[in-house]
Amino acid sequence: MSTAFASIKQGLMEAIGHAEGRSPETRVHRPRPVDVKALRASVGMTQEQFAARFGFSTATLRHWERGDRSPNGSALVLLNVIERNPEAVIAALA
Repeated sequence: MSTAFASIKQGLMEAIGHAEGRSPETRVHRPRPVDVKALRASVGMTQEQFAARFGFSTATLRHWERGDRSPNGSALVLLNVIERNPEAVIAALA
């Protein structure tokens, strides 16, 4: 067996273990859901202001607020950070 094949096999086995939850050294972080409309109201911004300030499209923000869609991935992480410390995010993006 070549070293390249062995390396690929090891990586695949680790990925399978991670997917099945058998990888104790790996922690999976699942951001909690955010009430986007309440969050926006708490920072006192209009939809247009909130979307522009934090890099979301206004249309996407409207979908989240209506419940047509839910934020996920990096958007959900960012919304969790905004919820905890909006001033820090605003300062970081300034």
